Amino acid sequence: MIKVLVTGSAGFIGSHLCETLLEHGYSVIGIDNFDTFYKKEYKLHNLKVNQGHENFTFYEADLKRKKMIEPAFEGVGVVIHLAGKTGVRPSIENPQSYIENNISVTENVLSVMQEKSISKLLFASSSSVYGNNPNTPWNETLDVNNPISPYAFTKKACELLNHSFHHLYNIDILNLRFFTVFGPRQRPDLAIHKFIKIMFNEESIPMFGDGSTSRDYTYVKDTVAGIIGAMDYILANDNVFDIVNLGHNHPVKLIDLINAIGKATGKDPQIEQKPMQPGDVNITYANIEKAQRMFGYDPKTPLKEGLNNFVEWFIQYPEMLEL
Repeated sequence: MIKVLVTGSAGFIGSHLCETLLEHGYSVIGIDNFDTFYKKEYKLHNLKVNQGHENFTFYEADLKRKKMIEPAFEGVGVVIHLAGKTGVRPSIENPQSYIENNISVTENVLSVMQEKSISKLLFASSSSVYGNNPNTPWNETLDVNNPISPYAFTKKACELLNHSFHHLYNIDILNLRFFTVFGPRQRPDLAIHKFIKIMFNEESIPMFGDGSTSRDYTYVKDTVAGIIGAMDYILANDNVFDIVNLGHNHPVKLIDLINAIGKATGKDPQIEQKPMQPGDVNITYANIEKAQRMFGYDPKTPLKEGLNNFVEWFIQYPEMLEL
């Protein structure tokens, strides 16, 4: 069975992906540096899910330090590069950190792959690259040369960097544009996790704007199924470079999300309305026809079910309220 390397393996999506790969019988190498963007305890909680599995090996390593990560790439057949600095608003405050942790880190990953003759890569890009493009639903052919945040710029830059290495060194690459992934273990800075915690603490939810902004919320197991489908595709085909949306194709308004969270938690939301934030987009909306055509991507989890699953997980681990 092929050996899969997952960067960001102790993160939200990464821990779910490693768990599913191990269930499917793959040998998995995980790398994570426990970035201080949010508390380490969250990632340690995620890591416990896969630690101890006979086919899982974990490296605590900083991808910015190329020599440190080289041993993890030995014998690897495919790399799934999820690691990176996340968050639109924080990227406005410190763009240099995003350049280092997204662009420079991706260059390190590509360079080690080239040196070790690893020719298959899946890269975690983002719906943020579409900016405020009004031509919804967004398909992969749209012009994405007008990013409205440093985070979005770095993800677009990584896609271009990937193309250079594909052209120069014949590395097969699929850039997967994720759309607002949610579910158990979601990062604490993201809206659903943040709002549910606020409701359990009986505090007011900050709603930026009038509640009409919409996001294409995609349940984590659907995203993971898409990643594995993309991996199967890239392993079965050569001379591949492409960009693929992994969304749900059903945008949800912010006010409707808040009300749905209220139903999932059994609490009445108390809303504190605030101005729109710089870098925020009005809507994210994925056209997923390409992923469906290429590898049968078929997200099925409705928002209500996903929120109920998150609340069940949250209640199971009451220590999350204290983090």
